[in-house]
Amino acid sequence: MQPQKEIALEDTKVLVVDDQSDARAMIRSMLMDMNITQIYEAKNGREALSFIDVAPEMADVIVCDWNMPNMTGIELLRQLRSVYPDTPFLMLTGRKDVDSIAEAKAGGVSAYIGKPFSPQQLEVKLRVLLHKQQKSKTTM
Repeated sequence: MQPQKEIALEDTKVLVVDDQSDARAMIRSMLMDMNITQIYEAKNGREALSFIDVAPEMADVIVCDWNMPNMTGIELLRQLRSVYPDTPFLMLTGRKDVDSIAEAKAGGVSAYIGKPFSPQQLEVKLRVLLHKQQKSKTTM
């Protein structure tokens, strides 16, 4: 078995979806500390969906809050999965109950992080998601 190749995060395009500007700024800062510079933002699921409809190539990974007005993260996830089934989707939420986790999994979430979370947790999840995506592309 070959050792796992390190994923280059600096080439990753991330769409951050959260209704709170301070949360988006915090995530942006964490991503920039990982050398990710192609960061796009949306205030809610509807705005994210519009962004992805116009430029799907601009979102290698979606990092999304669950609770938002207009369209929640879980609603965004369900709509995206019908069109973009393989785009890594990382749900960030304070919902840590079994039912919410099951709902997210049933919706097709790629990974789930409970709030609060550390920059290290975010980086590990992103690397795992990108590695899985890279591996699935090479096995096709």
